[in-house]
Amino acid sequence: MTTPLSGELAVFTEQLSFRLDDFQQRACQALEDGHGVLVCAPTGAGKTVVGEFAVHLALAAGRKCFYTTPIKALSNQKHADFVRRYGHERIGLLTGDQSINGDAPVVVMTTEVLRNMLYADSSTLHGLSYVVMDEVHFLADRMRGAVWEEVILHLPEEVRLVSLSATVSNAEEFGGWIQTVRGDTTVVVDEHRPVPLWQHVMVGKRLFDLFDYHSGAAKKNGRELVVDPQLLRHIAHRREADRLADWRPRGRGGRPTIYRSPSRPDVVEVLDKEGLLPAITFIFSRAGCDAAVRQCLRSPLRLTNSEERSRIAEVVDRRCADLSDSDLVVLGYHEWREGLLRGLAAHHAGMLPAFRHTVEELFTEGLVKAVFATETLALGINMPARTVVLERLVKFDGEQHVQLTPGEYTQLTGRAGRRGIDVEGHAVVLWTPDVDPAEVAGLASTRTFPLRSSFAPSYNMTINLVNQMGPTQAHKLLERSFAQYQADRSVVGLVRGIERGERMLEEIAAELGGKDAPILDYVRLRATITAREKAQSRASRLQRRKAINDALASLRRGDIVNIANGRRAGLAVVLEPARDDEDPRPLVLTENRWAGRISSADYTGASAKVGTMHLPKRVEHRQPRVRRDVASALRSATAGMSLSKGRRSGPPRDPDIDPELAGLRQQLERHPAHRLPDREEKARLAERYLRIERDNEQLRQKVAAATNSLARTFDRIVVLLTERGFIRDTDGDPNVTDDGKLLARIYSESDLLVAECLRGGVWEGLTPAELAGVLSAVLYESRGDTPSTPELTEIPTGKLRRALADTRRVASELRADEQRHRISPSREPDEGFVNAIYRWATTGDLATALDASDIGRTGSPLSAGDFVRWCRQVLDLADQVRNAAPTAELRDAAKRAINDVRRGVVAVDAG
Repeated sequence: MTTPLSGELAVFTEQLSFRLDDFQQRACQALEDGHGVLVCAPTGAGKTVVGEFAVHLALAAGRKCFYTTPIKALSNQKHADFVRRYGHERIGLLTGDQSINGDAPVVVMTTEVLRNMLYADSSTLHGLSYVVMDEVHFLADRMRGAVWEEVILHLPEEVRLVSLSATVSNAEEFGGWIQTVRGDTTVVVDEHRPVPLWQHVMVGKRLFDLFDYHSGAAKKNGRELVVDPQLLRHIAHRREADRLADWRPRGRGGRPTIYRSPSRPDVVEVLDKEGLLPAITFIFSRAGCDAAVRQCLRSPLRLTNSEERSRIAEVVDRRCADLSDSDLVVLGYHEWREGLLRGLAAHHAGMLPAFRHTVEELFTEGLVKAVFATETLALGINMPARTVVLERLVKFDGEQHVQLTPGEYTQLTGRAGRRGIDVEGHAVVLWTPDVDPAEVAGLASTRTFPLRSSFAPSYNMTINLVNQMGPTQAHKLLERSFAQYQADRSVVGLVRGIERGERMLEEIAAELGGKDAPILDYVRLRATITAREKAQSRASRLQRRKAINDALASLRRGDIVNIANGRRAGLAVVLEPARDDEDPRPLVLTENRWAGRISSADYTGASAKVGTMHLPKRVEHRQPRVRRDVASALRSATAGMSLSKGRRSGPPRDPDIDPELAGLRQQLERHPAHRLPDREEKARLAERYLRIERDNEQLRQKVAAATNSLARTFDRIVVLLTERGFIRDTDGDPNVTDDGKLLARIYSESDLLVAECLRGGVWEGLTPAELAGVLSAVLYESRGDTPSTPELTEIPTGKLRRALADTRRVASELRADEQRHRISPSREPDEGFVNAIYRWATTGDLATALDASDIGRTGSPLSAGDFVRWCRQVLDLADQVRNAAPTAELRDAAKRAINDVRRGVVAVDAG
C-alpha cells in the first residue's frame, strides 16, 4: 500500500501524466524533506523526474535552481522541455554558445559554465537552493570529469545537490563520498528497468533468443539464465557447414558456401517483419554509419508511408531553412534527405549539428525507423528505440581494437524500450563465426562497472584555489575529492595487506633460522640465475624470429620453400612476395594445392629457399584448375629432392657463452647452503618468503603513490607557476599576481600555454582570421596518432607562421619545465585546423574551408560536423581571450574573430 503524497510532491505529481515509481517517490520525498539525493538507475528509468521536482521546489519557494548537463545538446533539450512547462520568462540557458535569460530562476547549463561561475563568485549564484547534476557519472570522463568534482566541492553549503547517475556498482561508495563533502544525502539505487529487455542473437536472417527464457533450465541457478540450446544447436550446425565448405569440391561457380553476415538492409527487413522497429544499430565508426545508410538506399528498402514522408519533408525544410544552397550541396544534403524520407539515417559527431538534431527530432517522433549510430548517441541524448542492434562486440578505442565492457554493453542496449510506448525492449547481437554466445551472455548479465574518479589539479584549478583559499585550505579541499576518497579507501586495504605480509614473513623467518639465514641468500642467487636464463632465452628467441622474418622477406616469386610446421607442411612455391617487412607473409601454393599467406609460425627459414621454378605471368590462384597445374609443376621441379617434411630444422642451440651466468652458477655451487641435506625443503619455504617480500614491496609502492598524490601534484604546479611569475611567494605566503589572474580566466586544456602567449605578446598584431588560426592550434586534435606539423600544413600568411612558431617555442619550454617538475606534459599545438578556420573566417565559404582542412597525414577533409565543433571551440576560447587579453588591440581582434567565425553553418542550430 503506497503512502499518500502531501506537500509540494502532491502538487507536482498532479501535473504528471503517470504515477511515480517507488524509487522516484523516495528520492523526491527525501528532497522535499531537505536532504540532498543521489539517484542511480538504468537508462530510461525516469531519473530526470527527480531533477524536475527540484526545479518545481525552487520555483514554489521563490528560489533558484541550476540544472547542469554534460553536453550542449542535452542542455538544449532540457531547456526546451522546461520552457514548454514553465514558460520562457522563468527558464534560462547558458552553454558557452548561447546565453538566454541567464538571470531566470531556473537556468539550464553545461557543468563547465557552473564551475566558471563558482570560481568567479558570480552574483548569479545568489538565491541558489538546488543544483541538479544530470549524468553525474561523467566525472569518470578522462578529459572533463574533474569539472563535476570541482562543482560538488565548491558549491555553497546551503545548496541541495541532486545527482542523477546511470547504474554503477559502487553507488554506495559514491554516495558515501557525497555525504562526506555535502552533508546529509539520501542514496536511492534502483536496478529495475521499467521496460523489460529481451536479449537476442541474429544468425543469418534468423532471430534467436540469447537466453532460454521459457524452460525450467532458466531457473536452475536461481536468477541466472542459461544460453538458449536452440541457438547453440543452430550455430553448431552453421560452423559444421562452414567447415565442410572449406574443403568440399566447389560447384560450377567455384565459390565455397561459407557463412556471410546478412546485409544491413536484410537486418532492417528482418526487424521490420518481427515488429521490432524503430531500431538503433550501433556501428563503431562514422564512415560505417554513413556507408550503412548508402547500402540501404541502394536497396528497395522503404520504411515510411506518404503521410509520414510529407511530415518528414516539413521538419527537414524547417530545420535547414537557414542553410545556403551552396552549403547544402557540400553537405550531401539531397542523399541525407532521401534517406530520411525513406525512414533511414546516420547519427554521429561528424554530422552537421542541424542534421543531427533533425534526425533526433524525427526519430523521437517515430518518423525515422532505422538509425545507424556511433556510441556517442548512448551518452545522455533522449533517443530511445524499441530495439538496439550491435553489429560487433569490439570497438576501436583510439589506439587498438578492444572488447566492449559489460558497462558499455549495458549503456548501449539501455536505449532499447521506450517508456510509455513499448511493452518490452529488444537487444540484438549479429552473430559472426568469432562471436561466442556465452561471451554475449556474460556481457548481458554482468552488472559490475564501478565509477572511478578522474580528478587531478590543472593549472587553472590550482591558480583559482591559491587565489580563493591559499595552499593549506586547497590541500584540505583536494583531500576531500572523490579521487582521494577512493585512493584512501584503497590504502586501508593495502596497509592491511602489508601488515598481514609482515606477520607471515616473521613466521617463515623463524622457521628458517632468522632473516639472515643462508638459505635466503642461496634462493635469491638462484632467482637471479633463473631471471638471467629467461632473458637470454628470450633474446635468442627474438634473434631466431628476426632470422625467420628476414628469410621470409627475402623470398621472391618462383622461390621454392619447405614449410616445416602445421597442416600445410611440405613444399610450396612463392606466388607473391611479402608486402610488409615487419610481419612478412608471402603468398604461396603448396604441393597439396593449398594457396594462402604463410608467416613465421609456418616457416623456420633454416634452409631458406630450396630451389626456384618458372611461373606463368599471371597465376589465378583462386581457380582450382590453375592451382592443380601449378602444384603439378612444383612436384616435377622438386622431383628427387631429399627433404624431411614436417620436421622443425632450426639451427643447433647456441652453447651457453654468457660469462656472468657461468660465474653465478659457480657461486651457487660453492654456496654453504648448496650442501644442506634438507636444501630443497628449506628452499621451497625461502621462495615463499621472497614471494611475500616482493608482494609487500609492490603494496608499499601503491600506498606511496596513493597517499596525498593530489596534494603533491598541486604543490609541484604551485612551484612551476611561482617560477613563471603567476604566483608570488612572500615569506611563505603565496599570492596570485596580475598574470595569475589572467590565467584564472582561461578555461582550456592548454590554459597555461594560452596565458603565456597572451602575456608574452605572442599573438599581438594578428588579424581576426590569423588569431582564429593560432587559437585553433592550441585546441585542435588531429584524428590520428600525432599532431599535424608545419611541414604538413601550408600556413597562409607570414605573420601567422611566426605566431605559430612562437607558440610552439613557448609550448616546448613549458613541456621542459613540466618534465623537470614531474608534472604530466601539456598537449602539443596541432596545426591541422589552421588553414580551414583561416579560410572560413576570411571567406565564409564552406567548400573552401573543408578543402583547406585536407591534412597531409590523413589525406581526407574534416566532416562538416567536426568542422563546426572545432569552430565552436575556437569561439569559446576567443571569447575568453576577449575578456582576458592584456591589450585593447588583442581584445578587439578576438571580438572580430568571433563575428567572422560565427556565421553560416557554424551559427545555424548552435549547440
